[in-house]
Amino acid sequence: MNVLFVEDEAKIANFVRAGLKEQGFVVDYCDNGDEGYLRALENEYDAIVLDIMVPGKDGLSILKLLRQKGRNAPVILLTARNELNDRLEGLNLGADDYIAKPFFVEELAARIHAVIRRSVSERQNLLCVGPITWRSHH
Repeated sequence: MNVLFVEDEAKIANFVRAGLKEQGFVVDYCDNGDEGYLRALENEYDAIVLDIMVPGKDGLSILKLLRQKGRNAPVILLTARNELNDRLEGLNLGADDYIAKPFFVEELAARIHAVIRRSVSERQNLLCVGPITWRSHH
């Protein structure tokens, strides 16, 4: 599973990258929002993990722009800020999950698996024939 990870704190980034690789993820990493946004547009990822507070475009801006462009890869927001308004804004912009620092890499990995499972399940329930799209509900 390919994951884009955008985080500017080197210590956290190295720890998380190593932990996710141990869990079998292929991690594409960058330390600023502008580069992260471009990579998210240019590549197909199974999931994207965005720190909200990064140099360049912040995580919420990246999320908003990706959703506006029709990019629906699952997004998990990562932040030290644990205020309700930040969580609500991220979820309302289309985030699939939210995890506050500090956290365990194992929990992040489990959350990535969960958002990917939901995403795959949604795609499998979609039937497209010509201009008609039908979504089945269970």
